[in-house]
Amino acid sequence: MISYSVAICIPLLNGGKLWNKCISAILDSEFKPNNILVIDSGSTDGSDILAVNAGFKLIRIDMNDFDHGGTRQMAAEQLKDYQIIIYMTQDSILASPQALGSLVSAFGDDKIGAAYGRQLPRKEANHIEAHARFFNYPDTSNKRTSLDIPKMGIKAAFMSNSFAAYRTKALFEAGGFPDKIIFGEDTLVAARMLQLGWSIVYTADAMVYHSHNNSILKEFKRYFDIGVMHRDQSWFIKLFGKPEGEGLRFIKSELAYLFKVSPWLIPEAFIRNFAKYAGYKIGQRAKYLPKTISRKLSLNERYFER
Repeated sequence: MISYSVAICIPLLNGGKLWNKCISAILDSEFKPNNILVIDSGSTDGSDILAVNAGFKLIRIDMNDFDHGGTRQMAAEQLKDYQIIIYMTQDSILASPQALGSLVSAFGDDKIGAAYGRQLPRKEANHIEAHARFFNYPDTSNKRTSLDIPKMGIKAAFMSNSFAAYRTKALFEAGGFPDKIIFGEDTLVAARMLQLGWSIVYTADAMVYHSHNNSILKEFKRYFDIGVMHRDQSWFIKLFGKPEGEGLRFIKSELAYLFKVSPWLIPEAFIRNFAKYAGYKIGQRAKYLPKTISRKLSLNERYFER
């Protein structure tokens, strides 16, 4: 493996049992990063102390100051002297001691701007959530450039900061993570990188366990936030196209999968997909709603307090 200086950044808030597992997996990794920075926004369950005891560097911020893009960009400024910055979430568990090394090894080509790994469903994930992981994170790696945008559309810029690495030079060239954004800071950076001629790599052998058995209401709120982001970042939709085509492909794949493994979940899947679609469409029109209503419909209430 080519030698890079590598740092990890993990935003943290009351990580619970999964944070313990996340720490243990990082400490057991064969690849040893040069720095691990944890940004805690007000943990009250001792998660911050666990980070310090593990030897991680800790920065504390006020909960009201947390921003998906701005906080990660603050970390990038702190870590700008490292060649590669890996971003993880507190509930992403490395699936093997080789996972970090596999992700970093994707940067052998100097045109690679960013890489992200495969997310596997946790053992307690239901079949609806498991399919979402299998659909978005297949077992085959790929590389995307700007030439893939006409063919892949919005999927060309797909990215997840639950387990992603950025070439620091490319990240800053792309303008860094946008501040005051409700959702999708990772996808927007990937889109900017593609515009600038960088490549994005999906590394299927760099794996983490990361999934959520979200309620239907939470799915609605998540897609409401996506709709808001697509409204706010209209350039992204103009360049990459609308998401409806990818959504239809997902539904067809989901129905085929559930028909084989859990056909009794198909009615729930229909309700979930309707909730996602409704949330997305309402989110696109959030500017016409009172802020008090938007806050109730969003997973990121503070976004509408600005």
